[in-house]
Amino acid sequence: MSRVRVISAQDAAALIPGGAIVCVSSSSGLNTPDAILQAIGERFAKTGEPRNLTTIHPIASGDMYGIAGIDHLAQPGLLKRVVAGSYPSGPTSMPSPKIWQMIDGDEIEAYNFPSGTLFHMLREAAAKRPGVLTKVGLDTFIDPRRQGGRMNNITLADIVRVVEFDGDEWLYFKAIQPDVAIIRGTTSDEYGNISMEHEGAFLGAYDAALAAHNNRGTVIAQVKRLTTAGALHPQLVRVPGILVDYVIVVPDQWQATQTPYDPAISGEVRRPLTEFTPLPFNIEKVIARRAAMTLRQGEAVNLGFGISALVPEILLEEGLHDAVTWVIEQGAVGGLPLTGFPFGCAVNAQAIVPSPDQFTYFQGGGFDRSLLSFMQVDRHGNVNVSRLKSRPHVTAGAGGFVDITAHARHIALSGNFTTGGLELAVEDGELHILKEGKVRKFIPEVEHVTMSGCRARESNQEILFITERCVIKLEPAGLTVMEIAPGADLERDVLAQADIELRVSPDLQTMDARLFRPEPMGLKI
Repeated sequence: MSRVRVISAQDAAALIPGGAIVCVSSSSGLNTPDAILQAIGERFAKTGEPRNLTTIHPIASGDMYGIAGIDHLAQPGLLKRVVAGSYPSGPTSMPSPKIWQMIDGDEIEAYNFPSGTLFHMLREAAAKRPGVLTKVGLDTFIDPRRQGGRMNNITLADIVRVVEFDGDEWLYFKAIQPDVAIIRGTTSDEYGNISMEHEGAFLGAYDAALAAHNNRGTVIAQVKRLTTAGALHPQLVRVPGILVDYVIVVPDQWQATQTPYDPAISGEVRRPLTEFTPLPFNIEKVIARRAAMTLRQGEAVNLGFGISALVPEILLEEGLHDAVTWVIEQGAVGGLPLTGFPFGCAVNAQAIVPSPDQFTYFQGGGFDRSLLSFMQVDRHGNVNVSRLKSRPHVTAGAGGFVDITAHARHIALSGNFTTGGLELAVEDGELHILKEGKVRKFIPEVEHVTMSGCRARESNQEILFITERCVIKLEPAGLTVMEIAPGADLERDVLAQADIELRVSPDLQTMDARLFRPEPMGLKI
């Protein structure tokens, strides 16, 4: 067996030809081969090469601060097209990431496709099959009868089509064959076998490498360290050396953005849960508590970004940490999911599986419940989490949201009822709205359909919208207010603050007053 070539990041960047399709395995700042991406950007700045790259990022292309990921490549002329599960996002107080400036300025073509579907497109490319046939994305912005996943005016090519097969309607995503795969691991032996013992997720490194290799492309792996041939236990090898052409050694690579190595994140040790302090009492905690009340003992529960990511810490505070098993798209099963920069990782996980396999589980509806977030909801029950025209860089795109919601049986979406200057106070178990938000979230038409309310009703999915002042359910007759917060006025604070008609349940309930008190609520599942 031949030994793998160990080269510098600069030499790796020189291997990328102009016009290449480059697949990058990463999730925001998690498992990102950042030294190589930075070297590619620096090479272009000095030499003007490589030009007109197409890059594929199945989960996320970079972090919100431009520290890691695609912002290294966001230079006019370097990128021609980006196909990503999601893009960097950040608060309005921060400058827009460079990649968003290029997308909004129509400087590059950009697509946003479901993360799981992108992974499966790579698998199909590796097997030299034509593409993916799926119902994931029907009647959403992915559907070509809407935007077809396009993110700006210069993105014109059709990558997804509606087809009839076996008497049914499907979306067909043509497989994309990468010329180069850039992946990351922890250790490489002399044969290029890659292990990931210090990584918080495996993501889709194997699938990316296999797709490039089987299409006679180049596979470049960034690792922390080298070891001798035969030193790696075969069960630890996540990408075999027969797929790897070059290795770059970066001893000081972060475990995630601004996150030094923590063996609890990679499952090598278990962290005592007493190290986690309870969340501060605020409106986000109130909403997360109400979302926690939807859970059932023993369920497998998917968890998304935003307020819903706080729910595991709610259960921990209530002594219910083991009541459900969390499953997140980066691959963790069980344990305590983390927030902040290492979001997508979990401490004390029961298992870490490759993301493409986790998405197969999601797309097939194998889990019990999903806790997600929302930005806009319209009169049809459509949900937008992927794009706001007025503030594009605060939205990250769909990520795994479309994969997850396609066949989920129970979905709770959390968020504030309005935004933009909203001021709230919680006193003595009651909610007080001091200043109403300027931006309404319940509107006639969402800007981007990330979840189809029509398909949700046709599939008999249970959809709840949980806010600080009310709980709304998507029923066959429309959006219906089921609960209202103590201290809130139904007409003034709910119905009058929506730009659409909301029905009111004849059995309208008051939200549990314990949600609005700082002490643990004695939650029972």
